[in-house]
Amino acid sequence: MTQSNGDNPRSQSRMEQLQERIRKRSLRAKKKVENITKDDVKGFLRRNAFVLFTITAVIIGILLGFSLRSYKMSYREVKYFSFPGELLMRMLQMLVLPLLVSSLVTGMAALDSKASGKMGLRAVVYYTSTTVIAVFIGIIMVLIIHPGKGSKDEFKKQQKIQQVSPADAFLDLIRNMFPPNIVQACTQQFKTQYAKRVVHVTMTVNESIFNLTNSTQEILKEEMIPIPGTVNGVNALGLVVFSMCFGLIIGSMKEKGQALKDFFDCLNEAIMRLVAIIMWYAPIGILFLIAGKIVEMDDISTVGGQLGMYTVTVIIGLMIHGMFVLPTLYFVVTRKNPFVFIGGLLQALITALGTSSSSATLPITFKCLEENNKVDKRVTRFVLPVGATINMDGTALYEALAAIFIAQVNGLDMSFGQILTISITATAASIGAAGIPQAGLVTMVIVLTSVGLPTDDISLIIAVDWFLDRLRTTTNVLGDSIGAGIVEHLSRHELHKDAEMGNSVVEEKEMKKPYQLISQENENEKPLDSETKM
Repeated sequence: MTQSNGDNPRSQSRMEQLQERIRKRSLRAKKKVENITKDDVKGFLRRNAFVLFTITAVIIGILLGFSLRSYKMSYREVKYFSFPGELLMRMLQMLVLPLLVSSLVTGMAALDSKASGKMGLRAVVYYTSTTVIAVFIGIIMVLIIHPGKGSKDEFKKQQKIQQVSPADAFLDLIRNMFPPNIVQACTQQFKTQYAKRVVHVTMTVNESIFNLTNSTQEILKEEMIPIPGTVNGVNALGLVVFSMCFGLIIGSMKEKGQALKDFFDCLNEAIMRLVAIIMWYAPIGILFLIAGKIVEMDDISTVGGQLGMYTVTVIIGLMIHGMFVLPTLYFVVTRKNPFVFIGGLLQALITALGTSSSSATLPITFKCLEENNKVDKRVTRFVLPVGATINMDGTALYEALAAIFIAQVNGLDMSFGQILTISITATAASIGAAGIPQAGLVTMVIVLTSVGLPTDDISLIIAVDWFLDRLRTTTNVLGDSIGAGIVEHLSRHELHKDAEMGNSVVEEKEMKKPYQLISQENENEKPLDSETKM
């Protein structure tokens, strides 16, 4: 009894302390609200103008799209209506190539080989672990919800899908890492094509059992053979490998490589200034991209129960990965609020939702990370281009989930070995998925072929792919950005040492002027005859 009486005052004092803290905080918050002036509101609106414009554009785009559906616009009219959105896509894609090369070259050249090696290892570990987690979430969600339950009859007539050999697809991935022509890599990728070849086969034939003499007969046989071919599109993987190696060599050349280092740094600066101009047009482009896609889509009421459940399953999987797994990972590593970090990325995420291309969003992602979240440029220049090329969390989750969904629709029970094969193939195939719209559908063929599922069944999910593609692209961009934040935190000691040695792209103290060049920073320190040395 006496012990309980002794405990009561303690618990009461704790409660009083808690109440006092809450009261103090509420008073502080009240004072802050009371002290808000018109200038504070104007300052907030000015700072967040881009994000507010973009969010408004998305809302208007959705409303405009649904309101125009009743007019039953023709395909030509929809294309004309979507033209401002198409312009935004073209502008962003125009900047991707020079930005990817210049940022990687300057990023690698600014780090010594030891620091870049450690940073690269951390980035690869992060990419691999998040992709494996995404695949795991996708498989668990599709096995729990079981969206493919029912008959195949509710789906529309299937289209024929081109067959792809998984072995050839992975060999193409390695071939594209080493392009024979770096200029061609800017516009084309290597892709194995298939052709028919007639082979003359000589067979020995016994005419009868009693006749001991054999006769030979020639038979014509057709076989499919792989032949080298190309497809249009930037070979991002080849350019990433070349730029990384090139940047490392320039960095190791010290003073001799300074001219090239300054050139790529200046190119990167110029591209980012172009991005700043295009960002003002981005809300208009996103508005028309979203509205045009909503006008163009098929009638939602015709989407069957299985396809509807499949869409819900993918959305839940992507939300778990994007809103729980990635922020938790960021918090565990950095001990910082992940939602403040994600808040700085809002415009990049909305642009990804509008364009459905992680490569096209790359310039905006750079801007958001470097200016809003103050991530070190040496990290963003290295992590973001590589991440936009090989880190595809959303695509990996979608491919694993879609493959098992197609098996469920066909009434097939997947063994543990087959599920394991899907998870490994989806992880590997997502690396080969170029950062272009609906690239996931192409790599889906590889995943389905690996476990013997019918590849023509990809056409079952095409009806909703345009929408899910936007969501998984947003997840991909979020994964790349959080990766940059985590790698910067883990590499802070190497970056600090590197800055002290004077091998930094941007001096930490002089962050007031964005995208400041080395030549501008060290202008006073350079000898007068520095030009004659060149």
